[in-house]
Amino acid sequence: MRPRFFSKYEWWYHLTMMPIFFVAGNYYFIGDSYFSDFKTFLIGTELVFVLYWFSIIVLTVAIRWVIARFPHFHQNGIRLIVMLILVGSMTMLLAVFDVWAYSIFPYLKVDFVWDKIWPIMILGIFFDFFLCAALGLFYAFEKWKQNQTESEKLERIALQQQFDTLKGQVNPHFLFNSLNTLSSLIGEDKDMAEQFVEDLSKIYRYMLQAAKVEFACLSTELEFLETYARLLKVRYGEGLQFKLPQPNFYKGIVLSPLSLQNLVDNAIKHNMMSISKPLIITIDVLADRRISVKNNLQKKIRSIDTQEALLANLVAKYSFLSNEAVEVIDQDKYFTVILPVIMERELSNWSG
Repeated sequence: MRPRFFSKYEWWYHLTMMPIFFVAGNYYFIGDSYFSDFKTFLIGTELVFVLYWFSIIVLTVAIRWVIARFPHFHQNGIRLIVMLILVGSMTMLLAVFDVWAYSIFPYLKVDFVWDKIWPIMILGIFFDFFLCAALGLFYAFEKWKQNQTESEKLERIALQQQFDTLKGQVNPHFLFNSLNTLSSLIGEDKDMAEQFVEDLSKIYRYMLQAAKVEFACLSTELEFLETYARLLKVRYGEGLQFKLPQPNFYKGIVLSPLSLQNLVDNAIKHNMMSISKPLIITIDVLADRRISVKNNLQKKIRSIDTQEALLANLVAKYSFLSNEAVEVIDQDKYFTVILPVIMERELSNWSG
């Protein structure tokens, strides 16, 4: 079983190179006696095995540090230069160490002298060039595969999000309940009925627009949510309460469209509400610009799995939009979802 420290490509590379370096290295240090004397062959092979893997592990750690320091494709040039300088310097030190290690075994008859050291340095630097190139190639290939996988996954999530949005636009239960509420308002309060129709029109118009964009600014989402909350309160009355921040105070913060509405729906579908025990949904912007959606827990006896899937899709989508994960906190009295800051990138599909 191959060590997990190395990738599949690194492992096969070293398996291929080991016989070459074992024979060439021992012939250089020991000479013909390496092949003619069994004890010399045994000591030399064991020693070069230990020295080879010690050097490889040290150099691999150094190379991976450089890759982690310069991970992006546009940093290929500086990454290779830094890698060669660092690895080349370490190779010269390892060459001195290797000659010294051979010299402490009297039976091998290797002298710790400069004439033995400098050819190893040159050979090591030559080897480093191919090692850095090979590891850089492996890294680029793995990164390409990872990007392809993430792109395909993000595309599937985006399609699912669009599908969920479209389902939300024609949600028969929401539309049926809204029409029932409107019907009762027409006979009781025509002014409120007109406001209700206007709010319902704004909601569906915004949903149609949200299906076409990848990002939305927080201020726009909060303005939409004010309209959505006003419509919900007509139906639920004082049993549903909202605490929203002022939209104009948070320019420059972006999020996935309809994220807040999805979390509000998630809270309503999972919790009971009444005038005596209202469901209170609080949306706030934290000091680090993350967005918190919090509600008191009054769980229904039966939950709705589709809403759990909706939250799972939202979590998955944010895993591609941010360097941080969505934080879900399920406590005894409160349920909180914290949306992370979307990482800086070119928002070519977003305007506003």
